[in-house]
Amino acid sequence: MQTTIYAVLFYSAAAIFAGGLALRLWQYARTPVPLKVPTTPAPVTRAGAAFRVLREVTVFESLFKSSKWIWLFGWVFHVSLALVLLRHLRYFMEPVWPPVALLQPFGVYAGFAMVAALFALWVRRVAIARMRYISDAFDHLILLLLLALGATGLGMKFVEHTDIVLVKGFFLGLMSFEPSPLPSDPLLLAHLALAAVLMIVFPFSKLLHAPGVFFSPSRNQTDDPRERRYAPVAPDRTAVSKA
Repeated sequence: MQTTIYAVLFYSAAAIFAGGLALRLWQYARTPVPLKVPTTPAPVTRAGAAFRVLREVTVFESLFKSSKWIWLFGWVFHVSLALVLLRHLRYFMEPVWPPVALLQPFGVYAGFAMVAALFALWVRRVAIARMRYISDAFDHLILLLLLALGATGLGMKFVEHTDIVLVKGFFLGLMSFEPSPLPSDPLLLAHLALAAVLMIVFPFSKLLHAPGVFFSPSRNQTDDPRERRYAPVAPDRTAVSKA
């Protein structure tokens, strides 16, 4: 029964995540942008605009210019999260690719860095008055969800070990629609439930800034309004009405 419940939970979470994310991206792509609104100084070529988006995604350039401390915690969290996710790929492949195997010890250290950075970002929202004023309950809940996810993951590594062979068998079974029995360890069950909740809320939360940055007109537009017209010339409705 436990294995069936978690199998249905992850199938549902994966469907909501994929469907919700695809819908959001489709909405972003179809949203009209009638004006030139790049944040200056901005590049004047398409290649320069693409490189600007790349810098924003990899090193958080605008956040670095805004606040060095927030940039540090935010960048550490995102890089650590990427390493942790790459480390988890071993549960979805057999045999494990050599690059994923090499990342395993780095992923463990990244787990500590991720939790520490998340805690610092949450303290910032609580301790700083202006951040506390603009933060709603959902902002705190997302940070606490990510913190709990990281803490339970580290707990399984250093406090209450689980049978990772059975865990891998469960996820490989999910991929072939033949899920294997799942261990009954409380930390594992809590960790998996939190992961499923994160997948479900992702397409409907502020976490969509991850794909949304690629659609941000203030970042992906070129600063060339003097060289070329951005929007087509609107028809002269007055002339049409007189005719």
